[in-house]
Amino acid sequence: MVTGSFYPIAAAAAVSVIFGLSFIFTKDILGYLSPFQLLGMRFALAALSLTALWALRLIRLNIKARHLPALLKIAVWQPGLYFIFETYGVKLTSASESGVVIALAPMAVMLLSIFMLGERITGGQVVCVAAAVSGVVLMALDGAGASGGGGGHLLGLLMLFGAVIAAAFYSIYSRQAASSFAPLEITFVMMWLGALVFNAVGISQSILDGQLAGYYNALQHIPVLAGLAYLGLLSSVGAFFLLNFSLSRLPASRVAVFLNLIPVVSLLAGVTFYGERLGISQLAGCGLILLGVWGTNFFTVKTAAKAPAGKSFS
Repeated sequence: MVTGSFYPIAAAAAVSVIFGLSFIFTKDILGYLSPFQLLGMRFALAALSLTALWALRLIRLNIKARHLPALLKIAVWQPGLYFIFETYGVKLTSASESGVVIALAPMAVMLLSIFMLGERITGGQVVCVAAAVSGVVLMALDGAGASGGGGGHLLGLLMLFGAVIAAAFYSIYSRQAASSFAPLEITFVMMWLGALVFNAVGISQSILDGQLAGYYNALQHIPVLAGLAYLGLLSSVGAFFLLNFSLSRLPASRVAVFLNLIPVVSLLAGVTFYGERLGISQLAGCGLILLGVWGTNFFTVKTAAKAPAGKSFS
């Protein structure tokens, strides 16, 4: 029997798979484009695709000028600030440190959910989220070397913390807006803001570096076209639509824990497509993450079953 939360849970799980596989395509494309060129083209493709579907009346949008402040409040945090903070944070720190800091996002969502949404968090959920975050940390620290240090390194850590905060506020504001806007409408504004912001930055950087032709030259390569199709259509439009749908049906703290599956998916993809070796620590980290995802939903269902009829913990 399919419960009312089955489809939102399935959507959240699908998001983690899509985002996890996106690292493979991103890695390939970055050999041809700079980070902001990639982000600009990715979100431009997503925004134009949604606009074409709307123009052909295949999708319906009811976005008025008075709606923009509430929708932009979501889009500014994600994709806007999140991707800017994450891009420079990863650039200025090691990959392992980036994974550790970004793994704090579910904890940030949980804290904000308590104070901003009034969501109730059970002790079992706290333990399971901690287990999932510990799994990400264990995977990130596996084989990690010492970082370079210095002022640039400190700035990178601050940028990553900025990404964590941006991801948390995005989850909160998206859930707050779910009662007034459809997931597709939220996704539409997110994609257009990302297209405008990232292309503005990417074009500006390209002009300053004298590499504006890189936009056109990169499109002559099949891996770039294939990767942009995946990132711009499936990973941007599809995944963000599913994420916004999930946030409209489930507590933000419950959805956030699924994002801890992303490093598991990317790790398995690396083993499959790049022949990377899976160590004992990484396997243990995967186990903790899966346990955390399962436990968070198990304790929620168990608690809800004992609640009086008519009450909701969301």
